[in-house]
Amino acid sequence: MHRLHAYPDIRAMFRRLLIASLTGVLAALAVALFRHAMYWLEWLFLDNQSGSLVNAASALAPWRRALTPALGGAAAGLLLWGWQRLNQQRPHAPTDYMEALETNDGRFDYGASLVKSLASLLVVASGSAIGREGAMVLLAALAASFFARRFTPKSEWKLWIACGAAAGMASAYHAPLAGSLFIAEILFGTLMLASLGPVVIAAVVALLTTRLLSPGAAQLYQVNFSGELNGLDYALILATGLLAGLCGPVLMALMRYSHTLFLRLKLSPPLQLALGGLIVGLLSLLTPKVWGNGYSVVQAFLLEPPLLSMIAGVFLCKLLAVLASSGSGAPGGVFTPTLFVGLATGMLFARLIGLWVPDAEIALLLGLAGMASLLAATTHAPIMAALMVCEMTGQYLLLPALLIACVVASVLSRTLRHDSIYGEHTAEHRQVDVLR
Repeated sequence: MHRLHAYPDIRAMFRRLLIASLTGVLAALAVALFRHAMYWLEWLFLDNQSGSLVNAASALAPWRRALTPALGGAAAGLLLWGWQRLNQQRPHAPTDYMEALETNDGRFDYGASLVKSLASLLVVASGSAIGREGAMVLLAALAASFFARRFTPKSEWKLWIACGAAAGMASAYHAPLAGSLFIAEILFGTLMLASLGPVVIAAVVALLTTRLLSPGAAQLYQVNFSGELNGLDYALILATGLLAGLCGPVLMALMRYSHTLFLRLKLSPPLQLALGGLIVGLLSLLTPKVWGNGYSVVQAFLLEPPLLSMIAGVFLCKLLAVLASSGSGAPGGVFTPTLFVGLATGMLFARLIGLWVPDAEIALLLGLAGMASLLAATTHAPIMAALMVCEMTGQYLLLPALLIACVVASVLSRTLRHDSIYGEHTAEHRQVDVLR
């Protein structure tokens, strides 16, 4: 049988697995460092010890709730703008792990990447509706790259960056298998088949290290769902996948349009990020749930799905906040905000059809299906998306149905819009990346 790639010998394989384990530990430490720095800033500036930005926003006076994200955005913009002015004459390597994996040798601009992560820390801790996990994964990949450049041959640098990114995903989302598939599906072509072993090892070790550092729940989200799926449930989950396949391209188009609007204003980075933060702050006067990446709102919805009017109101405000934060160029990820949009879309659909199909758990079921299928529609990685939701919630019973919905959503979305959200997000930030 013809093999696509030759596998390394036993000694080289054990060496790689050892380095993969070390990479997992380094990635988990990098993620923990960012998480604790974020909590420290929230305690220092917001007097918040709950770990929830929604709780922090609820406790603030209205004027502080409106201005805090704007001040955080301005501080991040000043940091990025100042770094650009100091280094504008110096050639730059990539500041993103996806770009680094596309280069010949996998080099990083360490200084610029750290500044970018610090700027992300500022906007995340001040309430902007952007994902904190993007910076976590970047720091994990940076730590892996820094180690690899000193202790491994140049030909392996890309492998260890990929391992670091997968380990960062596993540590941030408690999903080692989905983190590995994130590399296999989204970054397919940059790794040999034989390299997936170290990627999985790094991801699993990162999760174990994270649990050792922060003992707690095994899953990221706590979900109370019981019962077997019937034929009607499968049909509704499939319908949710079709809906997500239509909504995914719309969400990506809205993000692109929002970014274009901010570019047309021709503002400096501090003013542009401050404006995005101010929009989030003003929206938080309507509901404090727009603060943050959406984690606490997702958890609250999963524990007790709200009524149609509440879902619709929070969904609209949160969507506008995400578009403002992402469009303004706030450094951070769009992964977790996409999970919230998918959850809300699925629950809205469930509440609407609940008039004809009364079921106490239908909102929760279709909310989970919406999370997975919209993630698949925007990333074009259906297997990763389905497994990610199962690992985050512990609901492996749903895996067969979610796989079908995710494949349908991904195929429909790819038919309507070729690029994934990562292609869109990277292309947008290349235009105004003030670190270059």
